[in-house]
Amino acid sequence: MNAYEKVSAARAKGRPTGTDYIANIFQDFMEMHGDRRFGDDKAVVAGIARLDDLPVTVIALEKGRDTKEKVYRNFGSAHPEGYRKALRQMKLAEKFGRPVVCFVDTAGAYCGIAAEERGQGQAIAENLMEMMTLKVPVISILIGEGGSGGALALAVADEVWMLENAVYSVISPEGCASILWKDASKVKEASECLKLTAEDLYRMKVIERIIGEYGRGFHLTCAELRRTLLETFSKNLQLSPKELINNRYNRFRKIGI
Repeated sequence: MNAYEKVSAARAKGRPTGTDYIANIFQDFMEMHGDRRFGDDKAVVAGIARLDDLPVTVIALEKGRDTKEKVYRNFGSAHPEGYRKALRQMKLAEKFGRPVVCFVDTAGAYCGIAAEERGQGQAIAENLMEMMTLKVPVISILIGEGGSGGALALAVADEVWMLENAVYSVISPEGCASILWKDASKVKEASECLKLTAEDLYRMKVIERIIGEYGRGFHLTCAELRRTLLETFSKNLQLSPKELINNRYNRFRKIGI
């Protein structure tokens, strides 16, 4: 598959969303609501669960499945209160020593006037800063689209993984084409230029792992994720908070070298 075909696959109707992964990987998920400042953003699903016998905090950017649910979830584009809700759960995870798993699937943070009025940029920046110094293990998994700062706000982690047909980029191919060529129809050329596929990003060491997709075998993808999460958390929970933070810092410093 070329880059644009990967973009189409990441956006495909019927592709599993964050709540599908939560339901198939974890047990006893209990959702938490609200940011204690403004409201409850339906684009962000967050709570506590068990990964086998390991208590974890799980956060997902949720796009929704059908039209009604997509509207309810704002198509996975979070408002500031969504990112603040996620951060509140991360800080609780830190307090109780729980690892954090983030599922990322968004075209980008919501860019409406109301979101800007409530501090969208500050909310994203605060997440970036706080996630860098969390004293518990953090894994972020791109399961569909990873768009711009809206995705990065949940992807400052010890390791970032991608499904093989997911994409991760600073801008959408359509937006890139409109800026570079003043022509949104050049979306295929833009997709190639952005180097947004899992293979591209693994080669550039932006991500640590590519998770296989098995067509209709969604249970196989979930089984691989469950096993790999347990192995990784088992290893990272042996590290001191200082070691975790230093490793996370060095991970991002090495990108682009």
